Amino acid sequence: MSLSLIRTVLLTAFSFCSAARSLSTSVHLQAQAKSKKTLAKPGVKNIVLVDGVRTPFLQSGTTFRTNSNRKAALGAGFSDKTPAHTVTMACISSNQAMTTAVGLIAAGQCDAVVAGGVEFMSDVPIRHSRKMRKTMLSLNKAKTLGARLSLLGSIRLAHLSPELPAVAEFSTAETMGHSADRLAAAFGVSRLEQDEFALRSHTLAKKAQDGGMLSDVISFKVPGRDIVSKDNGIRPATMEQLAKLKPAFIKPHGTVTAANSSFLTDGASAVLIMSEEKALAMGYKPKAYLRDFVYVSQDPKDQLLLGPTYATPKVLEKSGLTLNDIDVFEFHEAFAGQIMANLKAMESDWFAQTYMGRKTKVGAPPMEKFNTWGGSLSLGHPFAATGCRLVTTVAHRLQKEGGQYGLVAACAAGGQGHAMVIEAYPQ
Repeated sequence: MSLSLIRTVLLTAFSFCSAARSLSTSVHLQAQAKSKKTLAKPGVKNIVLVDGVRTPFLQSGTTFRTNSNRKAALGAGFSDKTPAHTVTMACISSNQAMTTAVGLIAAGQCDAVVAGGVEFMSDVPIRHSRKMRKTMLSLNKAKTLGARLSLLGSIRLAHLSPELPAVAEFSTAETMGHSADRLAAAFGVSRLEQDEFALRSHTLAKKAQDGGMLSDVISFKVPGRDIVSKDNGIRPATMEQLAKLKPAFIKPHGTVTAANSSFLTDGASAVLIMSEEKALAMGYKPKAYLRDFVYVSQDPKDQLLLGPTYATPKVLEKSGLTLNDIDVFEFHEAFAGQIMANLKAMESDWFAQTYMGRKTKVGAPPMEKFNTWGGSLSLGHPFAATGCRLVTTVAHRLQKEGGQYGLVAACAAGGQGHAMVIEAYPQ
């Protein structure tokens, strides 16, 4: 797909879009070997994650040299009768693709959906300046040679200056890194805390990679180049090395650096989502149930990256769960400062009462359950592809660790956020 900064592809598998009846949930209630209750609801269709895969996530400008195109469905071998469409919601674009899939299946429109996201930051479109675009459009409408020559003669050197892409907010014109730095300062997150969290992310990601935990990564042959088989941004360092880096956004006194921020990344991910009935009928063994989810939004200036803080309690309440019921947490790591600020906000009674209308704090996830296979700081963050990685990682961690419930949460541009509860499929 030809990308602007962020695009996500949602492919609906037409051949599977026959009308489907829900299986009785009583069978699956009996099949649960866990001590906790299941979140299956009588009369509501169970929707499952059958599997999820992704390319290696690579630092922009390294190996990937080709862009994807709008014929992703046809290129993947789907019939030309299979409908496909694009959704976009910044860093939670593939989360939106997945929940759109859930809605289609729940409504009986489809039995199977492939949802995914792709980002190619190595070759983002660069626009002409506004003045140049206006002149070129006028030139196209000019009816006489004299009018065309007059417009061409009006072009000045300043017209040729391009508009470079930036991860900036439309409402504030502030880059996300600048917002992260201000957010960290507002919550008293020190440079040391951010560097320590970044080192934790890289260390855990390296351990997971070496231990074969990142089984969702599939090898990819770059046309005319190499086969890539693993993420290339995982780089454990020392605290001394991290301390030498200068602030990247607010200079000279900021605390957000290149090392404690997620890096520009190329990559793609996809998941197969089906009704449980169809998956079992086709002989598939699902990995997890996709349960309740929410989307939130808040002040895009001072609370741009606090989506997880607002979304987590809402999805827990919707599911009838508590923080202690969750076995696996996977939060998107845009910046170490953003993660630490969210954790501090979740631990603050004052913040809960002042901004969230709650009597008491949400509570922060215990770190022994939190992003234990690394996160976006180390694995990489191809904007539209991260959501599928988070959900697939939760499913795999639940299988590996024997847990029942997982929770995904992420922030996104525009002051938006998302959270989803995932339940392990009985083994």
